[in-house]
Amino acid sequence: MASSILITGCSSGIGEDAALALRDRGWRVFAACRKQEDCDRLIATGFDAPRIDYGDPDSIRSGLAEVLDKTGGRLDALFNNGAHALTGAVEDLPPEGLQEIFQSNLFGWHDLTRQVIPVMRRQKFGHIVQCSSALGLTYMRWRGAYSATKHALEALTDVMRLELQGSGIQVVLIEPGPITTDFRRNGVTYFNRFIDWQNSPHRAAYESSLIPRMGDLNSKDRFELPASAVTGTLIRALESPRPNPRYYVTRATWIAGILRRILSTRASDAILSRM
Repeated sequence: MASSILITGCSSGIGEDAALALRDRGWRVFAACRKQEDCDRLIATGFDAPRIDYGDPDSIRSGLAEVLDKTGGRLDALFNNGAHALTGAVEDLPPEGLQEIFQSNLFGWHDLTRQVIPVMRRQKFGHIVQCSSALGLTYMRWRGAYSATKHALEALTDVMRLELQGSGIQVVLIEPGPITTDFRRNGVTYFNRFIDWQNSPHRAAYESSLIPRMGDLNSKDRFELPASAVTGTLIRALESPRPNPRYYVTRATWIAGILRRILSTRASDAILSRM
């Protein structure tokens, strides 16, 4: 029987690239998407594509049930991947915006993972891979909401790894830096929905740099790599019987990890305030 994996956030970017590559390597890939039209597009190309929206608990239950029905109750791996940004100053983040991003980037992941763990416990093996971020290691101006979700994910995953020792379940964090995806484009929707920038004390900064930056969808970040860089790391983690607890992807993540260990908070603030 082919190894099976459930990947979320497969409409584009990291999830789609991983789904295609793993299918080519002989995995049975369940390529989940938030929107049914994206699922239908993937189904037309031969994928199993259940609808899983982290903001919709019913879809999490039904999507996983669909997967397990087709595998006879087995699942070799879960790759939690779907997430979005909410860019803006911390003081401009309304509680409902913070609640929404935590639901999409953390609480929904946790819900799905908790439902997968009993399956892997019964079979006494499995890989749970979490797609974190360099911003789970460090912090940047305007990225408070996203960084908060990823810092929380890092902590929750580290504790889960300790608690699952001896179960046969491998728990892994992949920490990309800038990756070429639709992440910035998708983030504009949440900025427009939640950030009242016109009435913010940071209005000048929004107008001069942040909004033009979000609108420049063709520009690339320093050290940016294609989604295939994450896929290559995912494959190494999945195909290792004893994977590393963490994998850094992109030079930006390595820099963030090193600076976190050697710099004081004041020194980090001095560097990050200029970025």
